[in-house]
Amino acid sequence: MMEIEEVSNYEALPLLSLNHVSLLCRSVLDSMRFYEEILGFVLIKRPSSFKFNGAWLYNYGIGIHLIENPSIDDFDTIVEPRPINPKDNHISFQCRDVGLVTRRLEDMGMKYVTAVVEDEGNRVDQVFFHDPDGYMIELCNCENIPILPLSSCSFKPRLSSFNRAAPTKCGFMENMMMESLSMDILNISF
Repeated sequence: MMEIEEVSNYEALPLLSLNHVSLLCRSVLDSMRFYEEILGFVLIKRPSSFKFNGAWLYNYGIGIHLIENPSIDDFDTIVEPRPINPKDNHISFQCRDVGLVTRRLEDMGMKYVTAVVEDEGNRVDQVFFHDPDGYMIELCNCENIPILPLSSCSFKPRLSSFNRAAPTKCGFMENMMMESLSMDILNISF
């Protein structure tokens, strides 16, 4: 049995998964419409104890919590027509067909930017666009690049990227992560 080398004196917090992303919005109705109609989220029950306007949506194993703040401009938030920049803060979702995404965005008259990431013969297509409040959304086929934890493989730092040697011992951590991902996919499928 392989042992995991302890990296720090402190044990990591017992996290399970990403639960939700909370976003301030000018109009809950406009944002709900966007996340339902464009991204396929479903409106779910929100606790009645909240004394402010908002909405909870859920799909794909993640929640979106919208909190209405009509004076959102006072907080200098991201608003169109700010350029769509793939290197800016964003929420990313996996999708089956990036080409279909771009065709549908064009049909809806939405502005978007595409990008491509390539690594060792693997290619990821990305599409970036803004929600009604200017928060950036990415849709991609990121599963095309394998998840290889740095701690379990041989890497040699080179400038600002990593030059990976042949992964001889990428078994334990990679298998654990892939098993978790596989279980998540199975849970979503049924």
